Amino acid sequence: MTTVSLRFDDNIKKELDEICEEMGMNLTTFFMIYAKKVLRDRTIPFEITAPIDPFYSESNMRQLDKAERQIEEGRVIVKSMEELEAMADE
Repeated sequence: MTTVSLRFDDNIKKELDEICEEMGMNLTTFFMIYAKKVLRDRTIPFEITAPIDPFYSESNMRQLDKAERQIEEGRVIVKSMEELEAMADE
């Protein structure tokens, strides 16, 4: 047998202990069930996702495609920084 130590926030451990007790088990049993499920199914039994970078959002990608088409069609206006600043002062 191997011993594994885990660090938890006190409140998380307390809540997990309470839920496990309601289910008639302790934390060791809970983690054994979890580990056996992972080993049997060869997957984590819940979805893990990362937030999507807003740059790649569907609406932004549409705008980028539109801008690319405008550039390809020559429908662009080029201004220097000085011209833009002058426009802002008007």
